[in-house]
Amino acid sequence: MLFSEPAFLFYFLPLLLLCYYLCTRPLRNALLLAASLFFYAWGEGPYVAVMLASIGFNYTYGLLVGKFRTTRAAGAVLVGGVAGNLLMLVAFKYADFLVDNLDFLIGSLHLGLRPLTPPHLHMPIGISFFTFQAISYLVDVHRGTVAPQRNAVNYAMYKALFPQLIAGPIVRYADVAHEVKSRTIDRALFASGVERFVIGLGKKMILANNAALPADRIFALPAAELSPSLAWLGAACYALQIYFDFSGYSDMAIGLGRMFGFHFLENFRYPYAARSVTDFWRRWHISLSSWFRDYLYIPLGGNRGRPGFVYLNLMTVFFLCGLWHGASWNFVVWGLFHGAFLVFERLGLGKLLGRFPAVVGHVYTLLVVLAGWVFFRAETLEQAFDILRAMAFLAPRSSFPYSASMLLDPVLVVLLVLGAVGSLPLVPLLARFMAAPADRAEPSARGLISSAVWSLGLAALGLIFLISATMVAAGAYNPFIYFRF
Repeated sequence: MLFSEPAFLFYFLPLLLLCYYLCTRPLRNALLLAASLFFYAWGEGPYVAVMLASIGFNYTYGLLVGKFRTTRAAGAVLVGGVAGNLLMLVAFKYADFLVDNLDFLIGSLHLGLRPLTPPHLHMPIGISFFTFQAISYLVDVHRGTVAPQRNAVNYAMYKALFPQLIAGPIVRYADVAHEVKSRTIDRALFASGVERFVIGLGKKMILANNAALPADRIFALPAAELSPSLAWLGAACYALQIYFDFSGYSDMAIGLGRMFGFHFLENFRYPYAARSVTDFWRRWHISLSSWFRDYLYIPLGGNRGRPGFVYLNLMTVFFLCGLWHGASWNFVVWGLFHGAFLVFERLGLGKLLGRFPAVVGHVYTLLVVLAGWVFFRAETLEQAFDILRAMAFLAPRSSFPYSASMLLDPVLVVLLVLGAVGSLPLVPLLARFMAAPADRAEPSARGLISSAVWSLGLAALGLIFLISATMVAAGAYNPFIYFRF
């Protein structure tokens, strides 16, 4: 079940909210657990057993890690728990990838061995998210950051909590431990949750899904039919699609969390406004980048030691970051591509950019990120390089049957403008500008101005929800890009 499906929007969520606020507080965690498992089973069917197995394994191992954390066996116990989670992830997500590459290696070496048969296991949706969530819990218990959760229902509810289950953000137990046990909800928190959810739904349905249409059409074209303008348009549309889709789902998750009394941390801070690739990764998918920082980069040595080791640590982290996103060399190259630019910036490129006007850093970052998205979106490395050659005006010149002008109708132009505005921190600036007259006005007029601004904001939210709900009900194009994750 997806947040942008009619079943969720018109049935599951309203019914769950009604039951949640009618039932007594001691039963709310059990209700959320049951609802979350139903939510997951709706789309995954019997593979909800994988989720249940992960819950049981990590609940048990959390108790073991807590029991042995002050003994000599602490490290071995933790390694066992982390290894168990990684083995499950590798089995379901990377088995075919590993077998295919091993077969290629065997064939290249002419060893005369029979090819291996890929197991073709179904990859449970969201397994990358809930596996990393589980690992962070075990490591934090081992570090003493949190105490192991002894209530099985409370732990299972945290692990399976539906708002962040299938598309993130990666919610660490340490950030919500007190709310798992006890939480309060007031009208302001609930209202902010509804507002955030509606904004995220609008990002997904109005912006991301409409950007996906031209992006999908362009990336489906043969290389010989790609003009430079069309290749650039495809990369730009996909950049808008993945940002508004991913940040939209994060907004919806944060909003849903608030409706049930949870405070999830921010996952995006206008990454396309970054002035460097380093800055981009402080703003993009923050829950993942901070996870790799805290649980891999720093334990590897982080910024300590000789520069060569720091650069190696960065490349290792981004190699694994790319692989985390999918079992494909495209994702690996995308990760290494970003890692390489982080190294370049540490070698002096970052200081050089600081000598120029800010616009230079913005343009540089957008060019790097756009080129990276081509690897992320393309089905093969060959296709990615074909598109990049077209973007660089290096493709064989011929009479291209298609051009960007064929797709740039008024609707797409408006979409691109709205996407550009929405991906930059212009809306918050506008909100502050509109609220400023109330601060400067006479006391007798402040209430009137504030009411007018509030009414305008409420009308905008209502319009966003109406358009989004209409698109959901009409079955508009609604891709889910996290199946590969």
